[in-house]
Amino acid sequence: MNWKERIKRWLDHEGLDEVTRNSLNLLQEDEKLAEDAFYQDLTFGTGGMRGEIGPGTNRMNVYTVRKASQGIADYIKSNGDEAMARGIVIAYDSRRMSPEFAEEAAKTFASNGIHTYLYNGTRTTPQLSFSVRYLHAFMGVVITASHNPPEYNGYKVYGEDGAQLNLEDADRVIEFVSNVEDELSISNRDYKDELLVTVRDTVDQAYISNVLTVCEQTGASPIQAVFTPLHGAAGATVKRALESAGYMEVSYVKEQMEPDGEFPTVTSPNPEEAEAFEMATQYGKEAGADLLIAVDPDGDRVGIAVSNGDRYELLSGNQTGAILIEYLLSQKKTKEKLPENGRIFKTIVTSEFGRAVADTYGIRTDDVLTGFKFIGEKLRANDSSREFEFLFGYEESYGYLIRDFTRDKDAVQAVLLLVEAAAFYKTQGKNLHDVLVELYNRHGWYREALVSVTKKGADGAREIAALLQGMRQNPPRAIAGIAITSIEDYETQNRIFTDLDESEKIELPQANVLKYFLEDGSWVCLRPSGTEPKVKFYFSVKADTEQESDEKLELIKESFLDEVNNR
Repeated sequence: MNWKERIKRWLDHEGLDEVTRNSLNLLQEDEKLAEDAFYQDLTFGTGGMRGEIGPGTNRMNVYTVRKASQGIADYIKSNGDEAMARGIVIAYDSRRMSPEFAEEAAKTFASNGIHTYLYNGTRTTPQLSFSVRYLHAFMGVVITASHNPPEYNGYKVYGEDGAQLNLEDADRVIEFVSNVEDELSISNRDYKDELLVTVRDTVDQAYISNVLTVCEQTGASPIQAVFTPLHGAAGATVKRALESAGYMEVSYVKEQMEPDGEFPTVTSPNPEEAEAFEMATQYGKEAGADLLIAVDPDGDRVGIAVSNGDRYELLSGNQTGAILIEYLLSQKKTKEKLPENGRIFKTIVTSEFGRAVADTYGIRTDDVLTGFKFIGEKLRANDSSREFEFLFGYEESYGYLIRDFTRDKDAVQAVLLLVEAAAFYKTQGKNLHDVLVELYNRHGWYREALVSVTKKGADGAREIAALLQGMRQNPPRAIAGIAITSIEDYETQNRIFTDLDESEKIELPQANVLKYFLEDGSWVCLRPSGTEPKVKFYFSVKADTEQESDEKLELIKESFLDEVNNR
């Protein structure tokens, strides 16, 4: 069935609501947009689905949400009565249609005889992760599109351990969702009221109690900091955690504290971008704050800007991760509580900076594929094996986990520990920028960059696939005149040593990722985004000085992107 036939099927459906019908009639006036909305089903991948809100099989709407929910309901039912009785927890953030999508999902599950917990207001993604574990549920769903623009929403799926589904379970769920053939005919109105339960404040209280366990200090030292949730779901929860820990001097950007899916005061609700800190910077200058903190709309990622002279400097996820590792491990060492089997996890596109810090404390750092679900997978295996004591997990895209009572990145935990670290170092006459410079001088000047290229629609997907295929068939031999010594191809799961013409197996799951290692220790990685229509290019270098590192980074980045563009 082609995209025009799909549109006709929707318009011919008697039960189609009038708002969608009118939107479809308008959509057909732009053939390219109409094709993009119907040329495929919205991809339901290992983490769920994400897309623009609107009519169409390739869009987020009540019909595609019902389809995903029906598929997951069928999966739960296939696991038996106990799974249905344990049920599923649903949370949602502040985005457009998030409450409506959450309600549609909840009613679909309940209509299938599945015990369903639904939050009565916005909550963060880590709270969803926690509540799955706390309520002993079989699965969880959170309606969110993280830091995407306002026109997006999404549907993230969690397993019984509170982590995003591992690859094996995700494949099974994807199969069940794919088997739901008609998203238009799903009815979700026939259910027993007792199957649809509101999540109570006792779960929020339990979550906050667990968050407070990340603290390394027994008393809160004074610190001037500014916090903003960027109109997302984290405002009330972060404020509650900070005040419970005794940090009463923190200022809150009042214009951005209330959940609002239009994100009216920010260009983009993304804490990776300096623009997200504009209001926080004004607050910071007025308060003389040492630290500015911003959290994304679903409360799982956090960015910080630190005082550096008369300005605030936005730190990267790699830099913040290194600071948190230094603070955590130094505190545990001082208290003689540094475990011999302690373990840190990072993703393959995350800097080696954090590993260098951990090495000085004798703590091992392991790599996983990009995506926090792979850290969650390690934690799940460790629940039974007890091979290691988890100390920290992170990724360069501003996601951190300190304690594993949640099994996804948790900005609430990270905010509390960052405020504590800033307060601790201030008692020593330093701020977090000073700490960062000390770490660079001690371990080398690591520098990283990320370039994302958006390729929307069917044509964009084909372009990204062709790029990766071309790079595999005709790999570069050098970048910026620096020889490539090895290539890691995670799709074939091989590490190829280019100078020796040898290869070895990569002990990580399969993924469409290529990573090039240069003879000077630099590396370049490219991968399609799993949640957005983008191809991402990661760059990492190390040098003896800041200037040398910056110059090398720009040279390698420019050379590699030229290589890609000239193909």
